[in-house]
Amino acid sequence: MGCFFSKRRKAEKEPKKTEGGEKPPKQYSWDQREKVDPKDYLLSGLKDETVGRLPGKVAGQQFLIQDCENCNIYIFDHSATVTIDDCTNCVIFLGPVKGSVFFRNCRDCRCALACQQFRVRDCRKLEVFLCCATQPIIESSTNIKFGCFQWYYPELAFQFKDAGLSIFNNTWSNVHDFTPVSGELNWSLLPEDAVVQDRVPLPTTEELKAVRISTEANRSIVPVSRGQRQKSSDESCLVVLFAGDYTIANARKLIDEMVNKGFFLVQTKEVSMKAEDAQRVFREKAADFLPLLNKGPVIALEFNGDGAVEGCQLIVNETFNGTKMFVSESKETASADVDSFYNFADIQMGI
Repeated sequence: MGCFFSKRRKAEKEPKKTEGGEKPPKQYSWDQREKVDPKDYLLSGLKDETVGRLPGKVAGQQFLIQDCENCNIYIFDHSATVTIDDCTNCVIFLGPVKGSVFFRNCRDCRCALACQQFRVRDCRKLEVFLCCATQPIIESSTNIKFGCFQWYYPELAFQFKDAGLSIFNNTWSNVHDFTPVSGELNWSLLPEDAVVQDRVPLPTTEELKAVRISTEANRSIVPVSRGQRQKSSDESCLVVLFAGDYTIANARKLIDEMVNKGFFLVQTKEVSMKAEDAQRVFREKAADFLPLLNKGPVIALEFNGDGAVEGCQLIVNETFNGTKMFVSESKETASADVDSFYNFADIQMGI
């Protein structure tokens, strides 16, 4: 014997017929999604304009910029990929890009951007303030200059997270040239005192000025590092912070304290470690840190300057007392600590 209520539920699920007696077309979930207009994610054929997208307006879509001249372009949101083709004398800012940023056949552009992969082909005279998780690549290009990404606005930290990028994984200065020319250098590093705002000025339109931007180094979402510039001292210090509720805040505070005392941040890294990695990096102290590795990725910082080891140990003991960190024990072992950690991290990340 059937159930009365089951028949009723079945009847309720039957789509109602139209006046002509026909059933309406079946609705699928993909039919109910918000329609995407490709024009919202394209800037093409512009000249002498200041244009952009506000936070929340791109939301992880692919973006294309092409055939623009003398334009200032600001994408204040995260994207899937961004391709820039045939642009001349443009200023371009890109919020975090989950995948690749690809410049092709561009000339005389100044840029600031963050991405997983960065590639330049058939370009001339670009200046790029970069945050890149993997090794930047140039090909058939000349006079490409790189600096460290230095930018802030309130939504930027969340956009890095949405794009799956770590603010500590930035190989901006470790550039690979696919088409080197004997006796010439197709790329170089911008002067360390280069002012970001002089090369990538802030937007002037009322709509884009609403984004609260800062280009000050101490406010930058991405820690400003020296990268592969020549070190000022033979002494470096490695600090490894283990995953916890305040790891990022502690890393930022330690960077501020060390920089304020005249030391230089050389490089940073966020990476997962296994027991064998810990043994190689921490040696006889590995057993103390093994239980902490299961909590998540570690953040590593390299500082440089005369007295960096002693200065770092003092700050850690005074400011972070009770927080477990690995700090190089002496000047003699510090270089080996740095090499051991970053060699393992680069191999793991395929750099």
